[in-house]
Amino acid sequence: MIPHERSLVEQYKDKPFVLLGVNTDGDRDAYKKQAKEFGVNWRNFWDGDPSGPISTRWNVMGFPTVYLIDHRGIVRYREISGEQAIDAAVAELVAKAVADK
Repeated sequence: MIPHERSLVEQYKDKPFVLLGVNTDGDRDAYKKQAKEFGVNWRNFWDGDPSGPISTRWNVMGFPTVYLIDHRGIVRYREISGEQAIDAAVAELVAKAVADK
């Protein structure tokens, strides 16, 4: 997913859009190295493992899990998958955020 995520960050860099990642790899140093290797240029949190506090609080049951949250903080999509579906949903939410300005 990283190449697609990177393209979204670039596409919406001047729009009301933020990508946040949560990583559950057990080895924090390996996670940091991998993020650098893959060019992760958005905020990422390390949760320690799949039963970490972020994953637990957000009831993550499988990976990847994608949540799309609108500009008002409301979860609009959960477990959305596929680049086309994600792109369409992000475009819709960004357009609504821009219209609400």
